[in-house]
Amino acid sequence: MSQVIDAAVEALGAKLTSPFDGVAKFVILGEGAVMIAGATIHAGDEPADVTLTASPDTFRAIVNGNLNPTTAFMTGKLSIDGNMKLAVTLGSALR
Repeated sequence: MSQVIDAAVEALGAKLTSPFDGVAKFVILGEGAVMIAGATIHAGDEPADVTLTASPDTFRAIVNGNLNPTTAFMTGKLSIDGNMKLAVTLGSALR
């Protein structure tokens, strides 16, 4: 597993303080994927209700609070496939 994915699991665990109602996959291009299901966050590439895809820099900026997830999506830095409502919920939790 890459150091980027390990750091992503840790960062998301610190950022998401309440369980996520659904299954989300955050694909970090060139590195792998992180799964968020309820209160569980782990490295993996499983089916999800919503898949968010971004570069490592964009992911880092979102988690660090330097980039609003909605802005990232609107500017093409973040792509979303699947349940948009869950994506919005996750985006709100990451602010």
